[in-house]
Amino acid sequence: MRALARSDASARAVEALGAEAVRGDLGDAGAMAEGAAGCGVAFHLAAHLGTWGRPEDFERGNVIGTANALEACRRAGVIRFVHCGTEAALMAGRPLVDVDETAPRRPDSKALYSATKARAEESVLRASGQGLEAMSLRPRFVWGKGDTTLMPGIVEMVESGRFAWIGGGGHRTSTAHVRNTVEGLVLTAERGKGGEAYFVTDGEPVVFREFLSQLMRTQGLEPPTRSVPTWLAGPMASAAETAWRALPLKGEPPLTRFAYWVSAQECTIDITKARRDLGYAPVVSIDEGLAEMGR
Repeated sequence: MRALARSDASARAVEALGAEAVRGDLGDAGAMAEGAAGCGVAFHLAAHLGTWGRPEDFERGNVIGTANALEACRRAGVIRFVHCGTEAALMAGRPLVDVDETAPRRPDSKALYSATKARAEESVLRASGQGLEAMSLRPRFVWGKGDTTLMPGIVEMVESGRFAWIGGGGHRTSTAHVRNTVEGLVLTAERGKGGEAYFVTDGEPVVFREFLSQLMRTQGLEPPTRSVPTWLAGPMASAAETAWRALPLKGEPPLTRFAYWVSAQECTIDITKARRDLGYAPVVSIDEGLAEMGR
């Protein structure tokens, strides 16, 4: 087993887990091809994350990086390529209610993360063929013990007093514990069909505010009560993005379109396809995952 590592610290982390570190990054197709030589399956999980940033960073990390990974795997003779996609590739400002894999991707989204992840997935699914079977797994709201992305951001916002529910937070959302996500990735590698995408979640949707409050409590935080009305938050996010793009303002806007969408709009997923075609079923319940984080 091998993993791409950009730094000495990353290489040590990879080796501590029993894998071989391959030095390089998504901009170096040659290094990736050399590292992938002799491998039958490649998992592409790297991406440029965030609700705000420079367009060129999202383009380089998500679109160009994915194209380079595909090229490297073809060059190395990899047979199956599993891309980690996201429901965000469908987001363009409207709620996603019980959506499945037939819902259209939105490369035209005004959110850079959504647009570039949509384009990345399109390139993956188009690449399937001529000896390479490429497919995409889409977990929604990945969470769990050891999270270094979602939970630290929530904790920082709560502790700084910047966290507020939008519209009360009473909408429904789907989630995917990290071990359920890994289960989906493995099943996609084993049973997925080239050119296809698959959603995986924890099963039944949850109420956004209730679930996030439970996550906060596992970190010893009391959930805030402050709320911003939806009718105000949407226009505020659009105006803030416009101002930050037009003026030399430092940092990030207080609220972005993407942050508004994921915090205020329903996003519920139908995982019938993964259950039927991959034999997927959640291996960790939400209660089990929360108990583990609390410990």
